[in-house]
Amino acid sequence: MKETFNPKEWLPQEVAPSNKQYTPVTDNTDDIEQITLRIENAQVDISAGYDNWRDIGFALSDELGENGREIFHRVSRFNPGYNHQDCDRQYDRCLRSQGTGITIKSFFQKAKDSGISLVTKSAKSATYAKSAQCINAEKKAESAFKSANTNNADIADYADTADNATDEILPTFSQDIREHLPAFLKKIDSVSNSDFDADILTLGAITVLSSCMPHIHGIYDGRIVYPNIFLFVTARASSGKGRLTLCRYLVEPIHDRLREINEAEMMEYKQKLAEYNAAGKKKATMEKPDEPPLRMLFIPANSSATAVYQVLDDNGGQGLMFETEGDTLANTFGSDYGNYSDGVRKAFHHETISYVRRKDREYVNIKHPRLSTLLTGTPRRILNLISDAENGLFSRFAFYYLNIPVVWNNVFGQNTNGTLDECFQRWGTEYQDLYNILNSKNSDIVFSFTHEQQFDFNNTFAQWQEECLEECGEEFVASVRRLGVIMFRIAMCLSVLRLMEDGNFEENILCLDIDYQTAKRITSVILKHNIKVFMTLPTITATSQPSKGTERTRQKQDFWNKLPDEFDRKTYTQIAESLGLNPKSIDRTVRKWCDEGKL
Repeated sequence: MKETFNPKEWLPQEVAPSNKQYTPVTDNTDDIEQITLRIENAQVDISAGYDNWRDIGFALSDELGENGREIFHRVSRFNPGYNHQDCDRQYDRCLRSQGTGITIKSFFQKAKDSGISLVTKSAKSATYAKSAQCINAEKKAESAFKSANTNNADIADYADTADNATDEILPTFSQDIREHLPAFLKKIDSVSNSDFDADILTLGAITVLSSCMPHIHGIYDGRIVYPNIFLFVTARASSGKGRLTLCRYLVEPIHDRLREINEAEMMEYKQKLAEYNAAGKKKATMEKPDEPPLRMLFIPANSSATAVYQVLDDNGGQGLMFETEGDTLANTFGSDYGNYSDGVRKAFHHETISYVRRKDREYVNIKHPRLSTLLTGTPRRILNLISDAENGLFSRFAFYYLNIPVVWNNVFGQNTNGTLDECFQRWGTEYQDLYNILNSKNSDIVFSFTHEQQFDFNNTFAQWQEECLEECGEEFVASVRRLGVIMFRIAMCLSVLRLMEDGNFEENILCLDIDYQTAKRITSVILKHNIKVFMTLPTITATSQPSKGTERTRQKQDFWNKLPDEFDRKTYTQIAESLGLNPKSIDRTVRKWCDEGKL
């Protein structure tokens, strides 16, 4: 007898409220599509070995018939021996076979054995569903980014699930933008091994390059803004974030050239100093040579505060802090000598940093600092650096939360011209040519949005701010506002990289629509990742109140518990108001629960 797939057999069991009825799920189409997307994102081969491959074909043909052919190709293509014609022929044979006894359950099992999470929306619905005709559950669906068109983030969903949905795979943007990227970034995207990998490599590249775009600025909120970006990529150990070190090669030629210039200047200085010291009585008629500035791009995070400010000052305010262990910066901030957190916060907005140079007892102002920062670390490391959600450092970072399934990556599957190190080194040399041209200019190139882009930008962020205020509280508003600056900077970086294609360095830059929409799509994803990180941070106040995320979660749990078996909108609105919940926010929550099958 043909087996019927029951998601409850394959998924972690949820405890349904005792007074709630449940309805089993009978349609697996959505589950199959969700699992297939996860296989594609992870780029894992679940079809290794002919028997596995054959059984997957049997499972898909049994459940979906001809409609399963495309999925069979999608999951088979990660096998090194994949051939389109062979795959078609195999599926034809599976369709002709009847009564094999292999059901869709086998497909899910093979995905699970390969490390793919089987938690799906319909699986959650199978646990319990309240009977109620309480509200029209229209889905708030997000349109795909096509032909440089994008949309706003569904903030409520991510705010609601951020605390508890550890299995929820956060969204990516690379699949939507890779065809619209500047040519230089397309090369970097081409060596990625998944959409997650492409995301962090693209963000990492933009961040490090933002530190090396001299004589470029825009006007944002009436102030001069430079391209510099702060990025923190967080993930479990050995999750792939270490590949960000490749991005360092993109600007190493610039750093190395600065060091060469510095070494030559130091040799000349030492020679002149020796001559001065040997002059004896003639010193009175000679001018003592000045020690040259310490030229470099990379600023070690474990430096003292004075040393960091000294390097920034010596390099005209320009620098890049690149640390693959966020603890390095956290430990430095926690020391007596190295707490330059205030300077980092000021650098984000290019505010003047003041310090005293102890050697010469000189008071120094660093005007318009241009610091870019790229950090990586596990989620726990964020707390070491940023203790609570009210820390101003949090809102200055773009976070990317890499919570992909734990799967083995094909370590021999990279198909590049040389090693990845060689590729990135080569691209770094290419970018140095652009840097040299920009650095030689006598005046700044000014970047700006078109009037239409400005209108869309203001409307988008007004909506995001309103939704985040309702869902995340006032503590998150600063993040939304600074995310506006970050999007402006991302668009600026994309536009500068276009110069490598058109070579027009004589005029100011007006953002192309394709780059505006790309920056907007990237930012919409970053917003969701920032919400995820925000909800994991405590909020510390003078009255020791619980965090916004914790309090909101508790209130919504109380709301759920107070709902009767049957109710209408008036009933649940009264319950929400009694608990101090925003009616508009609870409307979205109820719709969401309806969509998930909980109501």
